[in-house]
Amino acid sequence: MNKGNWGKIRAFFDLQTEEGFTIKGFKLVEGINGLFVGFPSQKGNDDEYYDTIWADRDIKEQVNQLAIKTYGQEIMDTPLGMTDEDFPPPSLPEPAEAPAVVPFSDEDIPF
Repeated sequence: MNKGNWGKIRAFFDLQTEEGFTIKGFKLVEGINGLFVGFPSQKGNDDEYYDTIWADRDIKEQVNQLAIKTYGQEIMDTPLGMTDEDFPPPSLPEPAEAPAVVPFSDEDIPF
């Protein structure tokens, strides 16, 4: 998986089947509802993109889950074997004191 930030695309990856076929050109895309897999496609003469790989809903869901899991694991990997202890949580600023509440009267109204 080749991670990066190309507009809405977060990663490119290829899949290899148990039979040894390699399918190239998958994309992990960040949409309004989260991450999803874009299947390989090709640009047609009309400048529209058309899928070159078709799969049923179950296979698409399996590919989505596998890609998101792999992407998440790679994000979680830290360089040089560092662990969570090497990254202390950020310190939060002390909460500010609430301003004192001053009661007002009818004389405070300017009209």
